[in-house]
Amino acid sequence: MPERSVIVRTAEDGLEDVHTALEELWVEAPELGSWDRMAFTTAVVELATNVLQHGRSDRDVVCRIDLGLDEHEMRAVLEDTGDAVGVDVADPRAMPDEWAEAGRGIPFIQALVTRFDHRRVDGRNVWTIVRERKRS
Repeated sequence: MPERSVIVRTAEDGLEDVHTALEELWVEAPELGSWDRMAFTTAVVELATNVLQHGRSDRDVVCRIDLGLDEHEMRAVLEDTGDAVGVDVADPRAMPDEWAEAGRGIPFIQALVTRFDHRRVDGRNVWTIVRERKRS
């Protein structure tokens, strides 16, 4: 099973590393459809961007993103050092109206993945997104 890990400290510097890690993963799975690659990449980058932009802490928020795929699914686990967040990602959310300036991230990610979870473990936020692979 191909896997990659990335440490991200800022959206400006780290998102390029996330894209690179995903591209390396796709090279190892050439049979993976373009829609699966695009949807999963978008969900991972959206999640990392949201955590880095909205995460709060007494110190800089650091994220570790573990990426993997197998014959059934693509998976990303993002652990961040930000403060605990009071967000429930288990239930589907509707997109805000077209003029809303915030609130699109979670429903957007939910639309792109099969499963989206958040939990607090050992003083860290742990976000998991899974997208089942489509047969192409």
